[in-house]
Amino acid sequence: MRREVKIDFLGAFLIVAGVCTLLIWVSLAGVEFDWASWQTAALTAGGVVLLAAAVLVESRVPEPVIPLDIFRNRTVALTTIASLLVGLAMFGGTVFLSQYFQVSLGKSATAAGLMSLPMIAGLLVSSTVAGQLISATGRWKVYLVAGAVFMTAGLGMLSTIGSDTHFGLLSVYMAVLGVGVGLLMQNLVLAAQNDVPAAELGAATSVLSFFRSMGGTIGTSVLGAILANRVTAEITKSLRDAGAPAGGQAAGHGVPDMTALPAPMRAIVEHAYGVATADLFLVATPFALLVLVIVPFIKEKPLKTTSGMERLADESGRAEVRTADRSD
Repeated sequence: MRREVKIDFLGAFLIVAGVCTLLIWVSLAGVEFDWASWQTAALTAGGVVLLAAAVLVESRVPEPVIPLDIFRNRTVALTTIASLLVGLAMFGGTVFLSQYFQVSLGKSATAAGLMSLPMIAGLLVSSTVAGQLISATGRWKVYLVAGAVFMTAGLGMLSTIGSDTHFGLLSVYMAVLGVGVGLLMQNLVLAAQNDVPAAELGAATSVLSFFRSMGGTIGTSVLGAILANRVTAEITKSLRDAGAPAGGQAAGHGVPDMTALPAPMRAIVEHAYGVATADLFLVATPFALLVLVIVPFIKEKPLKTTSGMERLADESGRAEVRTADRSD
């Protein structure tokens, strides 16, 4: 049955503009300008104003892009926050581990990509096995808690790496992180989908995916700025300790050409990237701990086994019955 729809162009524009403004800020702050600067004040204020306007519009239009009522559902609110934090771990981990492999361990870009396979394997196996067990038992909360534990442990382990860490040990650390992300990522979506009316399935799924992607973007930008500053500081310290002049181009922006560096300088850069990458994971670990605090508060409800269309038809039928009862 066809019906007339109204597309919320203004709400969509304000959401995108507000989020993009804040992402531009976290991408450029600490690199193009200081964190405490007029540019920071202008971008953050502009982003907040745009998002506040978006909330106002979304609360008034008949068919909003993001129905604000959906956040009154505790499960949706908690899984949205957790998805944001999982995105930070997932995208931040893969991006900076690849750079660490190339710089600190001296691997090619191709080899660096292949060296991330233990984390991908952990993610794939854990999500597949958990999915089968959830389908068989109908229980899903235990996997969220276990995923938060594994993700926190994996990030904590990776915060101990250095330029001389053996790849076998790195593989274990990455696999633990991958298992945690695999247990959390899709099961957070499942928890939200299981607790909303069929008509809101699309909205709940898209909101979680959006916030997970935004978490990855914010994590990559902020952690990248931290990496650049930490690498520069570590190289400067090593050069000072060696009695060499410190200065010149800033380190930490992009992947340096290690083959063009003399052996003593290459050792300094390798050490600096090892220390800086470990610090990134140390910074990310408290956010994983927040996920571990959040997921126990998600209420486990019986797993629905019908499709979205079947749920929608069933809920529509019950609504019609209630309407008929009231009219009688």
